Amino acid sequence: MIMLAARLHLGKERRLELDEVPVPEPGADQVLIKVEAAGVCLSDVHLIDGMLSPLFLKGDVVTLGHEVAGTVHALGPGVTAAKVGDRVLLQAGEVRGAAVYTRGVDYDGGWAEYTLARVDTLVPIPDDLPFEQACFIPDAVSTPWAAITATAEVKPGEPVGVWGVGGLGAHGVQLLRMVGAAPIIAVDPLPAARERALEFGADFAFDPADPDLRRKVFAATGTGLAAAFDFAGVAAVREQAVVCLAPQGRLVLVGLTDKPITITGGTAFSFFQQQLRGHYGSQPEHVTQLVKLQGLHRVDFSRSVSAVMPLADAAKAVHALDAKEGNPIRIVLKP
Repeated sequence: MIMLAARLHLGKERRLELDEVPVPEPGADQVLIKVEAAGVCLSDVHLIDGMLSPLFLKGDVVTLGHEVAGTVHALGPGVTAAKVGDRVLLQAGEVRGAAVYTRGVDYDGGWAEYTLARVDTLVPIPDDLPFEQACFIPDAVSTPWAAITATAEVKPGEPVGVWGVGGLGAHGVQLLRMVGAAPIIAVDPLPAARERALEFGADFAFDPADPDLRRKVFAATGTGLAAAFDFAGVAAVREQAVVCLAPQGRLVLVGLTDKPITITGGTAFSFFQQQLRGHYGSQPEHVTQLVKLQGLHRVDFSRSVSAVMPLADAAKAVHALDAKEGNPIRIVLKP
């Protein structure tokens, strides 16, 4: 059998192409997934533009897509931990020895009609959770959830700031409200993003170009921010967020950038015992926690689906996300 797959060809000139490839056969610890939905992430954009590169990929071609949901289509030999027809989402990677391999980066992902998954990376999803909403829980939702609960260790009542209300930050606002952070201050240059932040639960939404931003943050919080999140991956954001921190406040770097990390006011940073914490991705338990919360209707991801596009339009979806056409949270590909 032949299927369509959106594949990144590495080399001097990286290119995304829609290829016809054989449907893979599941091995002894694998299942074959019929892909129903796959998210388009800024990480995919950065893989295509060269800012990110696979660490463990064998060869120079990979099917993109680390945010994937679908149904179990076929079982590998001896697999009993799943059954054909199971509705699942896939963890965004898998542990191999001492390393974590990322789906759609280090091995073929879900921008395809079918994809392989190791059986221990399957996460069952409720019947009432649409695939289009389930697919991006690994990464677009689990990354801010892990940043909030594990890296930043946000406590109820703590004032927090969210810089960048896109694919990660929009979920960050919702999740911060759920854990009781207060007040929640969103910062984004786009008026539509600031409006969205207020709709999603922020108490205040400010423009980073506002010369009175720091004063407004301290007026709203009284003390400054206990935690500030850079979901944008922009060097200027980090400088701005640092001066809005409270004593012992922590700045959590979630968005990716290859620019240097600089803190101009180093003496003040040390005097006030502030902290800089790097963050990347999430752990498997963060995904299962979110599926449980969704099953209990504590969270709602329906507003996050900005567009659903056919797999054949993968390149258009990447461009739309990169150019922020329509201010998207998540664009979803549907084979």
